[in-house]
Amino acid sequence: MPAINGKQYIDRINRLNSEVWIDGKQVTGNISEHPAFKGIMKTQAALFDMQHDPQYKEILTYASPTTGNLVGLSFLEPKSKEDLAKKRMMVQEWARVTHGLMGRSPDYMNTTLMAFASSVKLLEDKKNCFPQYFQSYYEYVRENDLTLTHSFIEPQVNRAYYYLETAEEPIAAKVIGENDQGIIIKGARLLATQGGITDEILVLSTGSSLEEGKGYCFSIPSNTKGVKFICRESLVGGESTFNYPLSSKYEEMDTIVVFDNVLIPWERVFFYDDTTVANDFMISSSFHSFSLHQVIARQIIKTEFVLGIVQSIIKTINIAEYQHVQEKATEVIVALESLKALLMKSEVEAKVNSFGLMEPDRLTLHAAITIFPRIYPRLTEIIQLLGASGLMSIPTENDFNSPIRKDLDHYMQAKAASAVERVKLFRLAWDLTMSPFGTRQTIYERFFFGDPIRVASLLYSAYDKEPYVQRINDIL
Repeated sequence: MPAINGKQYIDRINRLNSEVWIDGKQVTGNISEHPAFKGIMKTQAALFDMQHDPQYKEILTYASPTTGNLVGLSFLEPKSKEDLAKKRMMVQEWARVTHGLMGRSPDYMNTTLMAFASSVKLLEDKKNCFPQYFQSYYEYVRENDLTLTHSFIEPQVNRAYYYLETAEEPIAAKVIGENDQGIIIKGARLLATQGGITDEILVLSTGSSLEEGKGYCFSIPSNTKGVKFICRESLVGGESTFNYPLSSKYEEMDTIVVFDNVLIPWERVFFYDDTTVANDFMISSSFHSFSLHQVIARQIIKTEFVLGIVQSIIKTINIAEYQHVQEKATEVIVALESLKALLMKSEVEAKVNSFGLMEPDRLTLHAAITIFPRIYPRLTEIIQLLGASGLMSIPTENDFNSPIRKDLDHYMQAKAASAVERVKLFRLAWDLTMSPFGTRQTIYERFFFGDPIRVASLLYSAYDKEPYVQRINDIL
């Protein structure tokens, strides 16, 4: 099956009937009709429909190297700088539809899987490693346009780097046995965004209990027996796009994944029982470079969206003449142009890696991902500061459909907008920066690639500073 359309995506997820729990109740019937998932699945379906639109087909798809069918361009293994540019344009075309608010749109995991599969040489000739399965799985997902979620995080039981669980039952998911059919997993994993509305889940163990669990990487269908997704509270404010212009469409559910003696077939096990491989594979593979390239491309579109809101507020209530307003808007501009420059630099300085792919410069992208978690909270603060009391005086759609409409039309008007236009803008700004959906967006970007301090520390360790020290030594 080549690149799918939106109906195929929704029908396929509904047929899976994965075990999903939310607010103490198991989702029954078609998950695409549940209030917590209806909006996001409809939005995701629209992305898939674009793959068949003549206007976007060339940007979003390419001919499969094995079948010749048109498949999603996010699966492309880039062999040139031109290929990298194509991947960037594909990511940003989809991101414009979601304003960069969907961190787990399908292209993220497609890129991740491509990066892992391109690096399978690292697994060759190693005990309990199956590079051929990883490569074939990548091709299977690509040719069937499957959607994936993932989990690389363990429950926050003990945040020491290594710890031993004393409970009789494992908490963090572990390999508890194996047989002729595969390995058996028991325990839980975090933070499977879009859990329950993707075809499959990819799991790679990292972190505190690696020594005890000895590491593993596998992928299975989301409806595998013994797998359940436990959702947090839904942040969808309601179906009204007037009241909740963002959460009604882009709310990506985060889930805990519980594995209750789940059998992982051998052909879906990529490695296991090797702490060294589990520790090294993510770092030594192409994962960071290619995934960061996708992430920064999306975050640029999100920053453009913030700038659009900021300038719309400035024009609507006529505050452009104030220098402190200009200074705040300029902060957003500087952030946007900095991200653009770093992304382009990563492509200009891209080199063919040891796996034969054109890899964007990792350190440049690492610098960008160090910047964004720090500036995004400031961007939301700027919207709050400019919107001020206007973000607290936002009537609802029902208010405008009531007998008080005349009062609202008079008292809520703005210099450059009617009352309805002004309120819609300010509800948009509120949903991004002050609603439960908006505050989740902020914490999501803060920790997208882990603790910001740790991310900065990794950049410090990896960056070659000695040439600059030598300059100082030459002077001294």
